[in-house]
Amino acid sequence: MKNIFNLTQTLKNLFMSESKRLFNFSAGPAVLPIPVLERAQRELLCLPNAGASVMEISHRSKEFEPIIQGAGSNIRKLLNIPESYDVLFVQGGALLQFAMIPMNLLMGGTANYVVTGAWSKKALSEAKLVGNTRTIWDGNDTGYRRKPSDEELDIANDSAYVYICSNETIEGVQYQVFPNTNGIPLVCDASSDIFCRPLDVTKFGLIYACAQKNLGPAGVTVVIIRRDLLERSAVSVPSLLNYKKISEAASMLNTPPCFAIYIVKLVTDWLLNDIGGLDKMHEINKEKAALLYSAIDNSDGYYKTHADKKFRSIMNIPFRLPSEELDKKFLNSAKEAGLVTLGGHRSVGGLRASIYNAMPREGVATLRDFMLEFVKNNPYNRHS
Repeated sequence: MKNIFNLTQTLKNLFMSESKRLFNFSAGPAVLPIPVLERAQRELLCLPNAGASVMEISHRSKEFEPIIQGAGSNIRKLLNIPESYDVLFVQGGALLQFAMIPMNLLMGGTANYVVTGAWSKKALSEAKLVGNTRTIWDGNDTGYRRKPSDEELDIANDSAYVYICSNETIEGVQYQVFPNTNGIPLVCDASSDIFCRPLDVTKFGLIYACAQKNLGPAGVTVVIIRRDLLERSAVSVPSLLNYKKISEAASMLNTPPCFAIYIVKLVTDWLLNDIGGLDKMHEINKEKAALLYSAIDNSDGYYKTHADKKFRSIMNIPFRLPSEELDKKFLNSAKEAGLVTLGGHRSVGGLRASIYNAMPREGVATLRDFMLEFVKNNPYNRHS
């Protein structure tokens, strides 16, 4: 009887350890709000009044219609999007947008690209395969530590559009003030910082965001496009790559990623109802970021960030310790403390804490405390 009890207790402990949620600082797919996960869990087997899971019902059913329409309506409320813009749900992630944007907006012209890090650089390389591009600023010489000023941008008057990435996740640099493009449509990859703060949509011709950061799970991308730009989509652009055709079909040219859109609906419900909107979310995010930057700035150089202070991201905080050995020790010790996926991007190494909307303050405070304790327990002699 005792052996059976011990076995039962062992299995219970194993289950508890394997099912315990850790503080996940992944850059993406990223942490989701607990209330969203709990509601999805409750409704996974049977969506209320549907008799089946959201993954089993028709995308053209009366049960799914309020989900996709509600997600779009929530996005409009959060960003105060005027009727002169359309909200589209597409697939393929940011990588597909790198090509879709020039395919739809170039119209034989030339696009201007502002290269502030790895993702805008990748967007440029894909756009070059489609049509004419021009690099109007490249931060390579600065190590991609900052964003440019308006005076540094040489925007041609006949540009088809100007492309930027609002927040570079690898380098941790973020626009605090967006460029003035003098009437040229501004196109923005906001994948990693959409909904982290209020945003004046009217400054942009097109904004897009793949979902696996602040929107929901991987599989859906939101595109916010000024309606007049839809007319640039030539009939020769294939249907699923054609913004105008996608708009005319209400984002349902084919079966959309229903479950991902459902989660977007729940996440935007959470932002509106639980958080109280983007002004409140911004205050929370600034406070969380300040906890980590304070630990870094007051470490006497033990921790070092990549971005210049003026352009530091409040979503992604890359940092390094005095040596690669200490980087590795930090990662291993943090994992034991329940702080996971803190490794930097594979292209640059180091460490990175991604603290998106759904990362609770408790998680950031726990990481801050761990960082302070790690310095005490792992001193480094710079002169050795």
